[in-house]
Amino acid sequence: MKKYSTYEQAGVNIEAGNEFVRRIRPLVRKTFRPEVHTELGGFAGAFALNMAKYRHPLLVSSTDGVGTKLKIAFLMDQHDTVGIDLVAMNVNDIVVMGAEPLFLLDYFACGKLSPDVAVKVIEGIVEGCRQAGCSLIGGETAEMPDFYPDGEYDLAGFTVGIVEDDRVIDGSMVTVGDRIIGLASTGLHSNGFSLARKIVFKQLGLSVTDEVPEMGPGKVGEIMLTPTRIYVKQLLNLTRDITVKGMAHITGGGLVDNVPRILPDRCKASINVASWTRQPIFKFLQVQGGVSDYEMYRTFNCGVGLVLVCSKEEEDNVTSRLRGQGETAWTIGEVIERERGEEAIEFVG
Repeated sequence: MKKYSTYEQAGVNIEAGNEFVRRIRPLVRKTFRPEVHTELGGFAGAFALNMAKYRHPLLVSSTDGVGTKLKIAFLMDQHDTVGIDLVAMNVNDIVVMGAEPLFLLDYFACGKLSPDVAVKVIEGIVEGCRQAGCSLIGGETAEMPDFYPDGEYDLAGFTVGIVEDDRVIDGSMVTVGDRIIGLASTGLHSNGFSLARKIVFKQLGLSVTDEVPEMGPGKVGEIMLTPTRIYVKQLLNLTRDITVKGMAHITGGGLVDNVPRILPDRCKASINVASWTRQPIFKFLQVQGGVSDYEMYRTFNCGVGLVLVCSKEEEDNVTSRLRGQGETAWTIGEVIERERGEEAIEFVG
């Protein structure tokens, strides 16, 4: 009978974890804002909140993961972009409330730690934090033998941001006649992958290294791994001096579930589905998978990664300002009156 007299014999390599921390310390330090008061590797991260900058600040938090998109990273052995997805899924959720992301914590769990793979993941998180202007101030690396298959890991994050209480964007000001603006996604982002993987790999039998022109240029795996768009700096710039009444990050639940979250009870979103351009992968998945229109709009972002609601008077100002910052923006609908018993969203066009 084999004896397990050390932690390493049981499958946990403490030295590999220490090496990982040593290697990522200079990477993580690049994300530090002046408010960070600790180095990586301590028991906790400390962040100094400069109260002189705020009158009545609210802390806004969110937690999220990357989901089964990670399965594509495993198949491709490409791990430097899912960290961007992790940051995006968290910071986009708080910026829609008008909050500036301050810091992020990550959770990386695996069966056996590969420092090379883990460093690649952290490189992506660092890039995501750079795009969002927030600091990576700590996290957890959990090595759990027999819990995850060899070569696989899970990834989650937690972020905290800040906004003045009289600047919170919550949809309460939305009214009939307001315009709905859509910002282009980069593709699937990080939602709907359980269905997408079933269609692409199980139903069609494709490989991540195949090239399918109908899906777009490049390998199947590369297209599916395209990182989630981070909208933080553009939206903070926009909302600094333009009134935006509501914003929705189009994640799980797609347009169907997320847009109504920012609408008052008597308001309904009328979305013109012919008003924007979507990436080829969405048509490919719908046609090849036999997916209904409604299921597409409830599962995927369908080319719209984030939605804003503004007054008719601000419509041109909002779209031109966003386009000037490099975003692709369209007016995709308007807010109409909702009758009792009606759904909060309709698709026309």
